[in-house]
Amino acid sequence: MIIYIAADHRGFKMKEALKDFLKELGFSAVDLGAERYEDGDDYPVFAARVAEKISADATGADRGIVICGSGVGVDIAANKFPGVRSALVSFSDQAYVSRNDDDANVLALAADFMDEETAKKIVKTWLATPFSGDERHRRRIQKIKEIESRT
Repeated sequence: MIIYIAADHRGFKMKEALKDFLKELGFSAVDLGAERYEDGDDYPVFAARVAEKISADATGADRGIVICGSGVGVDIAANKFPGVRSALVSFSDQAYVSRNDDDANVLALAADFMDEETAKKIVKTWLATPFSGDERHRRRIQKIKEIESRT
């Protein structure tokens, strides 16, 4: 599994901390930007880089993490890509549900509203939680795919 990670200026510091944390956990982390702190850069650019990778992943094994100040912007941008199920998560129980029930493949984080330790706990839970595969969850994800195919 490859973990693609990206952030704008407001999420840059958290992204850098999470890259190191992912390596500590034994994951291959690919940084898709920003390469350096640049005040005023635009979050859709970075969310799109991650979402493109996840959308193109035929195996469905890879995951993405996107970060901005509120988490909302990167979440909205990532969810514009086919096959991406981005979840804006604020605490670890929500991270669990986003994977277990919704098979989220992109995690959106709000750097302005959580500290790095909370983010690490969320990431660890999110990556450790498999999709349950329950029929009701598969059925609901299929309905999302059908909505996606209409656009």
